[in-house]
Amino acid sequence: MKLLHAADFHLDSPLSGLSPEKSAQRRRELREIPARLAKLAGEEDVDLVLLPGDLFDGGRVYPETVRALARALEEMAVPVFIAPGNHDYFHAKSPYAAALWPDNVHIFTQPDLQVVELPQLNCAVHGCAFTAPHREDDPLQGFTAPDDGWLHLLCVHGEVGVSGSYAPIDPKSLEKSRADYAALGHIHAAGSGKAGKTLWAYPGCPEGRGFDELGPKGALIVTFHEPAQLSVTSPDGPAMAPVELGTVPAAAKFVPVCRRQYRVQSVEASAFTDSLPQGESSDLVRFLLTGESRFAPDLAALAAQAAPHFFHVELRDQTTLPQDLWARAGEDSLTGLFLREMRSRLDSGPESEREKLLLAARFGLAALEGGEDIRP
Repeated sequence: MKLLHAADFHLDSPLSGLSPEKSAQRRRELREIPARLAKLAGEEDVDLVLLPGDLFDGGRVYPETVRALARALEEMAVPVFIAPGNHDYFHAKSPYAAALWPDNVHIFTQPDLQVVELPQLNCAVHGCAFTAPHREDDPLQGFTAPDDGWLHLLCVHGEVGVSGSYAPIDPKSLEKSRADYAALGHIHAAGSGKAGKTLWAYPGCPEGRGFDELGPKGALIVTFHEPAQLSVTSPDGPAMAPVELGTVPAAAKFVPVCRRQYRVQSVEASAFTDSLPQGESSDLVRFLLTGESRFAPDLAALAAQAAPHFFHVELRDQTTLPQDLWARAGEDSLTGLFLREMRSRLDSGPESEREKLLLAARFGLAALEGGEDIRP
């Protein structure tokens, strides 16, 4: 048997930090996620789909977004299970309650685990729902899957850990569950682990929405087969070593489905122009300018130079003042006194203030030495 596991679409996210036009374009691209997953489900010939929550970013959802999701889920033409999360929790006025959903879609609506049996697959899916924005109890507390020869799957939104505000799932509960696979949502980076016989995994979000969600994003295809081994293929490297799973083996592979990637790239300020690609990239890139520079780089001018090469580009100044300039801190002069003071503040101040302190040092030096204002 083969399943598709995806979560955390966050459809209709506001996507701050982009221009209004590009924010609207990115929301349209997010709305395409379900269709891309439907295409993947068909290509992989999966038997069911598990979607553990946060498919919507909040309570305010465009009707066309709900229709696009419902249409894609119907196209999958296999059983689809949704476990609402903390962003799209189930309540009387949520899209899960208000909209008409295809017959192949089952939405869990209770905080306690419910079970849906699929005799044609010798499989049972156990899932639950957030019914409020926060949940501090373990949704798997006291649950153990029956030893009946069936495949037992969990579809749950939550965070693996002993405590938290978003359905903390104790690793001991995962182990005691004796489920064959726990399809989890909430964490936006792909990751997996094993507790007893239970393999648990997060697919991460299928599309990055900011520079805290870097690199390829996608979904997991999980296959249960003989012999009893598990292998996990990550987006960044080869398959991990096989792991015994008892009588129900599984192989999980990560499949990128994102339209664009967020990337952070360090580059010497003096080599910035040479680092730009020849063509146009679909990615959103943040450049960290490094190296030594007496004057602060003109970020606006460099961003304008890079803009034609990327969907979105922004720069952060991480350059430092030249070492030979700091050597002047020993001078018996106003400049030396100023440099000693700024060096002391830089050494003792928080990292978050470093950029401002360096800029202040540059302004101060320009003023002390009769230079012009280094920024208009």
